[in-house]
Amino acid sequence: MFAVADWWITDMYCFLNEQPAMVNIQALENCNLLRLSRKNLDKLYEDIPAFNVFFRVLMQNAYCREQLRMIQNLSLPAVDRYENFLQKYPQIANQVTLKQIASYLGITPEFLSNIRSKRK
Repeated sequence: MFAVADWWITDMYCFLNEQPAMVNIQALENCNLLRLSRKNLDKLYEDIPAFNVFFRVLMQNAYCREQLRMIQNLSLPAVDRYENFLQKYPQIANQVTLKQIASYLGITPEFLSNIRSKRK
C-alpha cells in the first residue's frame, strides 16, 4: 500500500483488534507521525463527535481504494494496472523501487521491467 500526503495509514485489522501489527509502515520522506491507541481513539469519538464522522469518512475512502485495487488486480491485465498506478500515484512512482511497485501490482519485478520497456 502507498499513501500520499494527508492520508492516514495503519494496519487497521490489528489496530481495531488490538493485535500486534502484521505489516510495517515505512516513510519515504519526512512526515508527521501520529500514534493513537484504540482506547484513545474511542475517547476522541466520545469527546469530539465530529472526529467520529471525520474518521468514518477516512475509513470509507480507504476501504474503497483497497476494494478497487483488489478488483483491478483480479480483473485487469498487469499493463493496465501499471498505467492506473502511474496515473493515480505519479509522485510515488519516482520515489519507490521497481520491486515495491511490482509488489503493489502483484507481479514480479522482471515482468514490470518488461512492461516498462514496451512503454518506451
